[in-house]
Amino acid sequence: MEYVKSFSDLEVYKLSRQLSREILERSKKLPKEEMYSLTDQIRRSSRSVGGSRRCGTEAWAKRNYEKHFVSKLTDADSEQLETQHWIETALDCFYISNESANNLLERYFTVGKMLNSMMEKADKFCKKPLNN
Repeated sequence: MEYVKSFSDLEVYKLSRQLSREILERSKKLPKEEMYSLTDQIRRSSRSVGGSRRCGTEAWAKRNYEKHFVSKLTDADSEQLETQHWIETALDCFYISNESANNLLERYFTVGKMLNSMMEKADKFCKKPLNN
């Protein structure tokens, strides 16, 4: 039984893309002096979670190899944790409100749970090798 046909069907991918767009919009309001530090870092880590690299295309492309698949999901989880760090940094610097930070952090926590669930059930996502 196949649950999804493409990485773009994965709920974690959809949520990661949504969060990446939100981070982009919110980061436009950060002070100019943060352009090459906080702004750049939070944008890169949020995009790496799923939108173009980790739990989306790269992990999906590695489905023939369960260990590679899990490795890419682990990378995605690391990126979402890094994004949480940058959100907390923005909060500490009073660039975003508690409410805004908590909302983002809760949803990134959900992404982390989804990624970990995929890792635990990797065999369900991975293609089975053809027997010759």
